[in-house]
Amino acid sequence: MKLYDKNAVAKFLDMTPKNVQRLTEKGILQTKQGGLYSLVEATHAYIRYLRDRNPENEENIDLNEERAKLTKAKRLNEELDLSVKKGELHKAEDIEKIMSATLINFKSRLSAIPAEEAEKLATMTDKAKIFVYLNGRIKETLAELSNFEEVFKEEIKEDEEGND
Repeated sequence: MKLYDKNAVAKFLDMTPKNVQRLTEKGILQTKQGGLYSLVEATHAYIRYLRDRNPENEENIDLNEERAKLTKAKRLNEELDLSVKKGELHKAEDIEKIMSATLINFKSRLSAIPAEEAEKLATMTDKAKIFVYLNGRIKETLAELSNFEEVFKEEIKEDEEGND
């Protein structure tokens, strides 16, 4: 068996000779005759050292801890499902769908005001009456936006009926 000095071992393990010396002092690496190292034994010892230091090492898995984590994850999943069923929690895709539909409808309603009201406004000359009239139309459109909960309930009913 060929033996190597700490410089050769350091080069092979991609570290400094000083680190090889520290690992030797800690008892991780073992020297043979005259302070020389077996390259194979030093490499294996270093690999074992790295494995033992790694907390994610598969050999050191605590099965009870893993079962507890799995049980906790399952419980959390069940709690979330129950919250969805109770209507306390909503899926992001449902919220996105409802908000998109509401905002598209709102935009359409606002955009339609000039075309719908142009003829009536053309006959009006009193600025105060024009203001009151347009303000009423805008408030009516805004009321729809503030009433999105009703639209949301209807959409949820449709989704539930579609999933059954």
